[in-house]
Amino acid sequence: MDGLLLDTEDIYTKCVNIILEKYGKGTLPWSIKAKLQGRPGPQANKIFHNWAQLPITSEEYVAENTMLQKQLFPDTKPLPGIVDLLGHLGRTRYWEVKDGATTEAKDKSSSEPQRVHIALATSSHLGNFRVKTSHLEELFAVFPSHRRVLGDDSRLTPGRGKPLPDIFLLALKTINDSLPAGERPIAPEECLVFEDSVPGVEAGRRAGMRVIWCPHPMLKKEYDGREAEVLAGRTGEAGEVDLHQVGEIDDGWAEYMLSLANFPYEKFGIVVPPVEVEKEDCMKEVPQEIVAEV
Repeated sequence: MDGLLLDTEDIYTKCVNIILEKYGKGTLPWSIKAKLQGRPGPQANKIFHNWAQLPITSEEYVAENTMLQKQLFPDTKPLPGIVDLLGHLGRTRYWEVKDGATTEAKDKSSSEPQRVHIALATSSHLGNFRVKTSHLEELFAVFPSHRRVLGDDSRLTPGRGKPLPDIFLLALKTINDSLPAGERPIAPEECLVFEDSVPGVEAGRRAGMRVIWCPHPMLKKEYDGREAEVLAGRTGEAGEVDLHQVGEIDDGWAEYMLSLANFPYEKFGIVVPPVEVEKEDCMKEVPQEIVAEV
């Protein structure tokens, strides 16, 4: 979500730099920021404090940082292309509802357009998520509440955030647990993960999913010449753990994109209905929330 859907990465950096400069520590280099991105808060804070050596406790740092974030995060905006991307993906619901109710799966041939089921998987904790998105509820409505996995989700094992695959596998489970009756569960290899962080790319690859890497320009510069390693999930973010899960160099299962504007839906087999279908009665009905057992 951060740095992929929303312009929060520069806000994060601004908050951190205010604190660093307050204690005479300069500014946060991208070599360190790259290691923080995508990771759960506790892990990121540990990496940061080992580097920064601030003359305050980690709790005091978190308190100062939280205060700054609460001031600045309400101004977050979607990154270029995100409003269209989420709108188009959400509108694929039309292929599921156009012929009637969605309570049961319909007979579909492989040649028919399919709904794209989407979920949100973010390392942000609930409180931070609300601060960053409360003014963007319409944008995030495309993610049903039961298909949102946040960093402090009780179903996630502590210490197993990105770059490990758990958060993406849980996001897939939330989708499969709430599919229409009779619809075939989605397999990991049928999923497409959108990520901006290097740990996130590795997590997606370890989950056995395809990945689109759309990083901040400065992060891309930091990994100049190592793009193939990033896309394969082979930058060693998780250490020598379950290396059978990561990809192979140039295996075609991940790719870099400069921006998510003008996303090539057809390349990934996605058929987006025309915007006019939003006026049809079947699309005006609010989808019923499904509470999946966990």
